[in-house]
Amino acid sequence: MRWMLLILSSQIGAGYASGQEIWQFFGVESGLAIILFTVMFTISAYIVLKISYRVQSTHFLPVLEHLMGPALAKVYDVLIMFYLFSTTTVMIAGGGVTLQMYKLPFWIGISLFCIVTVCLFFWDIKGILSLNSILIPILVAGLLYALIFFQTTHHYTWTIDLTRQFNWPASITFTSLNILSVVAVLSSVGKDMKGLGEAKIASIASGLIFGVISFVYNETLVQLSGSLTQYEIPLFAVLEGAPYPLFLCMAAVLFLAIYTTTVTGLFGLSSRMLVFVKLPRWMLVFLLLAVMVPFTTIGFSDLIAILYPIYGLLSLYLLVCLLLYPILGRWKKV
Repeated sequence: MRWMLLILSSQIGAGYASGQEIWQFFGVESGLAIILFTVMFTISAYIVLKISYRVQSTHFLPVLEHLMGPALAKVYDVLIMFYLFSTTTVMIAGGGVTLQMYKLPFWIGISLFCIVTVCLFFWDIKGILSLNSILIPILVAGLLYALIFFQTTHHYTWTIDLTRQFNWPASITFTSLNILSVVAVLSSVGKDMKGLGEAKIASIASGLIFGVISFVYNETLVQLSGSLTQYEIPLFAVLEGAPYPLFLCMAAVLFLAIYTTTVTGLFGLSSRMLVFVKLPRWMLVFLLLAVMVPFTTIGFSDLIAILYPIYGLLSLYLLVCLLLYPILGRWKKV
């Protein structure tokens, strides 16, 4: 259960919870794409957990070396560190913006966000897992409640034509987008796992939950496709006509998504950097946040717009390595 929650916390960020990622990658004729994504994501998560457990890794470099060899692993090592740094910086900025909804100035919001984050790392992995056991069920339940509320109040009928599923390639790009954070986070828990049984349960359960939410969310957005252009955040289209308290609750859900993604990103990044510096994890996280915060307002989004396509292309190879591992792994003992 704890590893399932860790996987979900690394994946359900603000972009996903708001519906932007779902609508950007899927949309009409995407039922098959979401099924394929669920399968590939489940396999990838299990393979990462399996290798991580077998090599007893505490960060992602040993897993990368096993998947693609030492030379390429060094390239992806740098890539993942920069990916975690950049995405976490964006999440911090998002946390500050979200708290502005509650009349807090941007910098005060970011400061509070960072303080709460650092405090959590006093308890290291135990603190993160304990937090996930509380926040992730709330996050998942909140999303499902909003989607079910929409379906019960609008009475739309889902129509899925199995002969018209031409958007299936989106499953590959969406899986590859998510695979870097999967490798970064799950590679850090090898020493804390008790067996491969945990890996199987965590990967299957998280894949199914992720897949079901994605499918329901996408079908809901398809029904609203005519009005989505009026909303910057697709989730608000889903909540149109809902009671105001539900809007406030979903704003809190978006904030939780930002926070849990920030925490897991910092966990993966700090796990790798603890190899180079001998500091308590909370102190390293504090230093990382101190470096990240200045980047939240100096055009970092433009840099991300350039880097994300590069991340996507490079992560495709990593995804191929993971999916081929069950075939090639039999010739290679961990």
